Amino acid sequence: YPLRRQRQMCIRDRIRHAEKDRSTKNKDPVLNELGLKRAENWAKVFKDIPFDKIYSTDYKRTQQTALPTAKSKGLEVLSYGTENLFNEEFKTKTEKQTVLIVGHSNTTPAFVNTITGTQEHLQIDDSDNGKLFIVTIADSKSSVIIEDHNE
Repeated sequence: YPLRRQRQMCIRDRIRHAEKDRSTKNKDPVLNELGLKRAENWAKVFKDIPFDKIYSTDYKRTQQTALPTAKSKGLEVLSYGTENLFNEEFKTKTEKQTVLIVGHSNTTPAFVNTITGTQEHLQIDDSDNGKLFIVTIADSKSSVIIEDHNE
């Protein structure tokens, strides 16, 4: 990620939460064993990334996905609401920063679409917990790189 050193840019890494416990009817399930391993792996993937902030929705599975990376960076996990995905307040708070945002199969691509002004990215398949969307904003232009971290 050599471009990350240029501070006039804004980088927003978007991931979906790791694998959740599907054996419960709870609407806010925790991560299962595979999900906990994936959350730890994300911390390894991001070890050289100097995040300024880490955001997650208030759900247990997204918080658990963000936590290992946040701990490794000495950062707290900040909450965001999915109803105002990329509003002016969020833009201002994250301007010229490198930010990790943990979301869901529908909110992650919607957030990317809002930033880029497109409808290019569709809902992530429910079995896909390993997509990384790297959104770079420079000079009011955005670009997206998608990496697949599924095994």
